[in-house]
Amino acid sequence: MAALHNDVFDNGLSVLNTYTETLHILSADPGLTWANIASYTLGNKASPTVSTPADRAAGGREATISAISDGTVSGTGNAAYWALTDDSESKILATGDLASSESVSSGNQFTLTEFKIGIPDPA
Repeated sequence: MAALHNDVFDNGLSVLNTYTETLHILSADPGLTWANIASYTLGNKASPTVSTPADRAAGGREATISAISDGTVSGTGNAAYWALTDDSESKILATGDLASSESVSSGNQFTLTEFKIGIPDPA
């Protein structure tokens, strides 16, 4: 069975901690295509808190994105996805589904509960 040292996991996940500039909520999955952020974004939170890598309960390592209580809604629609972006380099670093989709309206604020991005131990 393969084995990886925590440093291998941490170097992958530390990109999130080091380079995330913005968390977006989106109406559609942007994939890893930068232009899709402008097309699908319904709001954002600048400088979200992303932890350094730590042990993952199920094995492996994970980074935690802290809860957000003051995200800015800039569009009206159904937010169903999130993306972490490195705006300086025009990169999408990670994407995923929101725990539940929600209708949002421009000019309001959005909140998100804490969530984790992890890399499991090799099987």
